[in-house]
Amino acid sequence: MTGPGSATAEPGRPVITPPTPATAVPGKPRRPTVRVVAAVSAALVLALAACGPSGSEERGAGDREARYRRVVEDPHPRPADVIEAAGAPTAVARADDGSLLLTFDAGNVEDDEGPAASAWRIVGPDGRTVAEHAEHGDAEAVRAEFKGVPGGFVRVPTGESADGAYVLDVHGRRHAVDSTDTPLRTRPGDILLAEPEPTLVYRPATRTVAPPAGVPDDAVRLAVDERGTAWSLEQSLTEAPDRVVRQRDGRTLGSTAVPRPYAGGVLTARGGTAALSLRQGDDVRGLLVTTDAGGHWRTVLGGGVPWRELKRGPEFLVLELLANGRLLVGEEGGRHWLADDRTNGAFHELRTPATFTSLAVAGTTLYGIADATTATYGLVKGEGLWISRDGGGEWRRHEHHGPRSPAEVAEPSM
Repeated sequence: MTGPGSATAEPGRPVITPPTPATAVPGKPRRPTVRVVAAVSAALVLALAACGPSGSEERGAGDREARYRRVVEDPHPRPADVIEAAGAPTAVARADDGSLLLTFDAGNVEDDEGPAASAWRIVGPDGRTVAEHAEHGDAEAVRAEFKGVPGGFVRVPTGESADGAYVLDVHGRRHAVDSTDTPLRTRPGDILLAEPEPTLVYRPATRTVAPPAGVPDDAVRLAVDERGTAWSLEQSLTEAPDRVVRQRDGRTLGSTAVPRPYAGGVLTARGGTAALSLRQGDDVRGLLVTTDAGGHWRTVLGGGVPWRELKRGPEFLVLELLANGRLLVGEEGGRHWLADDRTNGAFHELRTPATFTSLAVAGTTLYGIADATTATYGLVKGEGLWISRDGGGEWRRHEHHGPRSPAEVAEPSM
């Protein structure tokens, strides 16, 4: 999406702009973290573009504010209006066929409370809109989050149970899930849906949501890889070191201690590679990494990442694994580094076309979101969804191609 002051491009040619600080409104809550979650899929070309109203910049800003206010106050908002008001998406999920589900939020700019609006849009592999939906709500309400799964997208529960979970298929049709309190032994194909409270996995074959079996009671972090291995970070109530425990089918395969003087932080796992961030107090100081399914572990305390320059704290750390085994490390709204190869011993800093409020991974594709960190009437420079398919060498901001046809765009009853 583009707004006043943002660069423009010739038809068919993207504009790569230098990093720019995101616009924020002090005192307002942060937008939810954008997380990209993918089932194995083909690449998809999609993005967002917008143009400001005609006339002077001052008048255009006023018109946008008026439209924004109308959208959040409308008891039955149109999806297109919510999406235009929101600007960039707040989250993206990808299904196994390459379809994307984008969610959008238009919050109350003037107050933490009051009316708000949200929407989602499903875009097919051809980049055309398949289904969309919008709702009126409250600025304090928890926004919907989805994860990509085979055949569609699962709504992530917002409470302390599986209540609220359901499936949207790639056509936007809603399906119920089987929620159970009986733990499931993790197996290939299971997907981590939520953690740590509640800790839930989703089994696509039966559309079942349940807690995973055998997870230690004192586990504070969990990751489930495509092989069905559950990796958990166990924090002892004694002076014993933290431990990373790996299990499959409810059986423990092994564990390793977190080296002193560090504590464990964020955990990620994929394809036999697992990584844990190492904390010292309130600071991130490095990584504990295995590339052979837990057979051998090593610490990465340098590798080109200036760990002491990460100032936002462990809760803002980005730690993701690409499908080729390379690690992405960084901070929300800050700098990011990508491993040179799957050994994950050396990293290089990514150059991005705009200041990303979030950067995440689906397969080997990087998805960056440039957006304001709080609800605002204006648009930040470079606002929108940026995609790189070559490890950050080239970034493209794609345009939304519109619906396949008005008759083919579904407005599901939710």
